[in-house]
Amino acid sequence: MFDIWKYLSFDIGIDLGTVNTLVLVKSKGIAIREPTVVALHKKTRQILAIGADAKRMLGRTPVSIEAIRPLRGGVISDFDTTEAMLRYFIHKVHETPVNRWSLPKIPKPRVVVGIPSGVTEVERRAVQDACLSAGAREAFLIEEPMAAAIGAKLPVEEPDGVMVVDIGGGTCEIAVISLGGMVINKSMRIAGDELDESIVSYMRLRYGMLIGEKTAEDVKIEIGSAYPLDKGDCLATVVRGRDLQTGLPKSLKITAAEIREALSPIITQIISGVQEVLEETPPELLTDIVERGIFLAGGGALLRGLDKRIAEETKLPIYITDDPLTTVVRGCGEVLNNLDLLSKVKVTGGLR
Repeated sequence: MFDIWKYLSFDIGIDLGTVNTLVLVKSKGIAIREPTVVALHKKTRQILAIGADAKRMLGRTPVSIEAIRPLRGGVISDFDTTEAMLRYFIHKVHETPVNRWSLPKIPKPRVVVGIPSGVTEVERRAVQDACLSAGAREAFLIEEPMAAAIGAKLPVEEPDGVMVVDIGGGTCEIAVISLGGMVINKSMRIAGDELDESIVSYMRLRYGMLIGEKTAEDVKIEIGSAYPLDKGDCLATVVRGRDLQTGLPKSLKITAAEIREALSPIITQIISGVQEVLEETPPELLTDIVERGIFLAGGGALLRGLDKRIAEETKLPIYITDDPLTTVVRGCGEVLNNLDLLSKVKVTGGLR
């Protein structure tokens, strides 16, 4: 049967992240970068805001409204909310002049979604069903380390070892790739969220001060580091929260060295995961990795000095991919242009 909607729709790649969702339109580039947050009415479950507008509501909502993150640890924790968010993004992409004068907008795009490598079959099905329910014609899933390697223009189809570490908001994905597949992979639910929580915990235990996750994230971005930096250790910021003893507002000046101390246990766990994967890597591929190095992707790769810390611990060269925040979604976009490659790297997908 002739399907007119395939000609009226844009194929899209989605990096469905725990913290941020990015949408890339085939042949057009990245169209959407929004926080993975949805605000809804508690009783009616009516969607009130999605993305950046909803994120501004986190920790500030009245009793009748809740702002939630529908993904936790890289997997869907609230199916209906995730479906509504995906539908919103799919329709937002198709609100273009070329479609305003044409037939009623019922976009049916082909969608490629990056997912953590450690998810179960049930969790994979949930992502695929959410995309199809949101209006996708076809939904293909590829694992985030593979998408990151493709997005970084690494030779994933060659018989050479390529090692990628993708540190996102909910998961840290570590993989060794060769001949279009993952030879060794490890998915750790320790990433950006845990880094934020470690700052919250440090402030509570060290200073008896309660701060929110948004404040912790801002502090991490402003002065966070994983390795002593010559000028970076002079950085400091004022952190505002609540004194746990008096219940009154409290402000403290915190240095970069203190935040590095707070982040260190989580970073150590990430590096241990990298070392475990290296220990399990076949010798022939390990030789390639020694020559080529390890590539970091994801928002966590932007943490100051993380590349130096991993290089010191592993004795290997470490490289940060260009624009690490968008590496996975660019990989999803690449396979949209290369269906032969998509057939090799997809883990599941197609029609319902």
